[in-house]
Amino acid sequence: MSDIGEIRMQVMWNRLISVVEEQALTLLRTAFSTSVRESGDLSAGVFNPRGEMLAQAVTGTPGHVNTMAEAVLQFMNEIPREEMYEGDTYVTNDPWQGTGHLHDITMVSPSFLNGELVAFFACTAHVVDVGGRGFGADGKSVYEEGIQIPIMKFAERGVVNRDLVKILRCNVREPNQVVGDFYSLAACNEVGHRRLVGMMTEIGLTSLDGLGAFIFSRTHNAMLERIKVLPKGTWSNGLVTDGYDDPVKLAAAVSVHDDHLNVDFSGSAPMSRWGINVPIIYTKAYACYALKCVVAPDIPNNAASLAFFTVSSPVNILNAARPAPVSLRHVIGHMVPDLVLGAMAQALPGKILAEGAAALWNIHISARPVAGGTGRRAEVLMFNSGGMGARPELDGLSATAFPSGVHTMPIEATEHTGPIVIWRKELRPGSGGDGEFRGGLGQVLEISALDGHEFDFSAMFDRVKHPAKGRNGGKNGQAGVVKLDDGTLMRPKGWQHVPAGRRLILELPGGGGYGDPAKRSAEARAQDQSRGYVTEDGK
Repeated sequence: MSDIGEIRMQVMWNRLISVVEEQALTLLRTAFSTSVRESGDLSAGVFNPRGEMLAQAVTGTPGHVNTMAEAVLQFMNEIPREEMYEGDTYVTNDPWQGTGHLHDITMVSPSFLNGELVAFFACTAHVVDVGGRGFGADGKSVYEEGIQIPIMKFAERGVVNRDLVKILRCNVREPNQVVGDFYSLAACNEVGHRRLVGMMTEIGLTSLDGLGAFIFSRTHNAMLERIKVLPKGTWSNGLVTDGYDDPVKLAAAVSVHDDHLNVDFSGSAPMSRWGINVPIIYTKAYACYALKCVVAPDIPNNAASLAFFTVSSPVNILNAARPAPVSLRHVIGHMVPDLVLGAMAQALPGKILAEGAAALWNIHISARPVAGGTGRRAEVLMFNSGGMGARPELDGLSATAFPSGVHTMPIEATEHTGPIVIWRKELRPGSGGDGEFRGGLGQVLEISALDGHEFDFSAMFDRVKHPAKGRNGGKNGQAGVVKLDDGTLMRPKGWQHVPAGRRLILELPGGGGYGDPAKRSAEARAQDQSRGYVTEDGK
């Protein structure tokens, strides 16, 4: 290929990325749920007719993006090519064929140009409710956790399946929000299709085969170069999480070969009877993300880069079999990067950050008037983040969602969705582990219902009994705390009640420190004090 030809291909590759970015922004701008429009809990991407991901939007979470990369093939297996038409949109929330739990909706749309299938667009988003027990770990099987939508058509030839919409409305607590998000997802793919057709028409392309070959060949060669310089061998790591009522052990062995990396999760705890199990599609998504952060963070994420990572596991909590309850699969799933990175730290000493809070501190609030009172009912979902682990040469980031990458919802947007008040939202002094580089701080939130209201909440918290560990001599981060304002301790998982007049206080965990605390500079310690990052005793 000539230099001019390569430059032209690179320009078209960048143009394709801009197409999927606009696709994702459409979802952000039109979504009804705060988890999507405020926090970016979504993914968007374009695939070739063989179901291989060509490009993904930067906006989105690894759990959504990397599961979506496999989900498109599931759609292609269920819906024959001869039954795909212009204007179609397909949908599922099947945890084992989508993104790991029922609250995530995945939509796939074929893209036609002059009657020929040239691409697929896919997107995912977390909706506020799917019925059942609600967003929480209390279900004993996936059947209790909400409505299940098998892979089916949301729209055929542009005509929406009204029967599906009616079924949705009868099974969820917030029908307008949920149905609105379904239409937002469909619009997201439609915008991607229109922009792609416009791009191909302008450039004179009749297929994406040539551009796809360029993208995959460049990605493949770049990945191979990075893997070749890695040390070869197998390294193992273990990690203990809080679990539901008993601690859960996670285990991983990372093997680096000449042309690929494999992660094996043998030795992890068996499946739980509570909804913290993880389908393998989600486990693989975050294992691949962790490996890519180490091997090639700057190389675009597509089918060619993901092909270098494989995952194996017997049936266990990280490879849960249907019909296991999986609603809170993210709590354990978000621990997978720390687990994998702990093994990679042995292969690459001095290169890997310390453990962090990892799992989001999501909270689903079901608010209502007190008995006999008048007021407003609402389902409110909040995403909150603890501290990241310290890095080999930098302090950890505070109140930052790693590995999920979602944004924390603004207080104003959260209070607008229901009768609740957030009285306090601030960094938690002293929560980051000490070290040459300090772990990121958690945060403190104080929440109550409006006067005349009470609420139940679903706790989805971890690192309460097992804090983030420091690395290379760094100290552990502070564990999290869940309590009422009168000091009553609450459980870190499960549905619980907050009476009218009481406030719920969440103290989120901090990240682990990195390196010997004795090596932390006097300037850095003085800065910690002046900014209030540490308590009065300097811890």
